[in-house]
Amino acid sequence: MRTGLDSAFERACRMIGTTTHRRLGEVRAAESVAFARASAEHDRRFLDPGREDFRVHPMYLPSQLRGPDGADTAEYRPDGMFADEVPGTAGLDVRLLAGGQTIEFCSTPPLGVPLEVTRTVNGVDWKGSDGGEFLLITVSKTYRVTGSVTLAIVTERFIVR
Repeated sequence: MRTGLDSAFERACRMIGTTTHRRLGEVRAAESVAFARASAEHDRRFLDPGREDFRVHPMYLPSQLRGPDGADTAEYRPDGMFADEVPGTAGLDVRLLAGGQTIEFCSTPPLGVPLEVTRTVNGVDWKGSDGGEFLLITVSKTYRVTGSVTLAIVTERFIVR
């Protein structure tokens, strides 16, 4: 019997090596400050855009999945994740979990300039044992000033059950 997990594996395997591009819009101080507050940040450099040494919180950029306009209702899974965030799983009845992330910060994100992210599907592996199998899907994302400076390189792993 074919399961959602089997379908996710086949779909994700077909996507290995594919790269997608998404425009994220501009980083705005108010949104960066809101992120820093929600992250329980206390460093005033991330909380007060009036400061000369104000900076975008380093984790704000890798948290960006869509531009400031968000997404249409049809782009969400019933569990609230974006349908296309975990390769090969759109429309399938599977459970998704974060499986780890590494981030290489390359440059401080500037305010007021357009940013983009490219995502490449790197791999998909079966893990676990009889009755406890799951997929581990690995993707890499590169955040850039549109057509220019690399800001961060992120490797993400997703567990699919």
